[in-house]
Amino acid sequence: VGVDVLDRSLDNQGRLHSHRLLSTEWGLPNIVKAILGTNRTVTYIKEHSVVDPVEKKMVLSSTNITLTNLVSVDERLVYTPHPENPEKTLLTQEAIITVKGVSLSSYLETLMANTISSNARKGREALEWVIGELTSTRDSIKSTMAAASMEN
Repeated sequence: VGVDVLDRSLDNQGRLHSHRLLSTEWGLPNIVKAILGTNRTVTYIKEHSVVDPVEKKMVLSSTNITLTNLVSVDERLVYTPHPENPEKTLLTQEAIITVKGVSLSSYLETLMANTISSNARKGREALEWVIGELTSTRDSIKSTMAAASMEN
């Protein structure tokens, strides 16, 4: 639903640190809302990411800060170059989901794990789209510059 950048800075090693506040709509089925005893489905998540251009690595950690009396989700994503093909990216995803005081906790944990997996796929697709757009723009600029240098 929304993303706010709370802080963004470079450290002395050239790594970009970002702290963001995310708001998202958890599309919970009505039965799950009834079990949890809440109609609230908008939740807030704090996220910290570190982009290391030297190591070519991005680490993203997030945890929910609302509905923590019912469920906590701690997630960590690590993007690194693939060890056998550095032109490809390897994504390692870890999530710890804890549902508190609910008799159907395994059902809810599975539901949330599936949602996290789906969102990771969407995030990867978005990242690949951005990289494609940047590559296309770079290639267009290179072609324009090459043509301009031939004219001179």
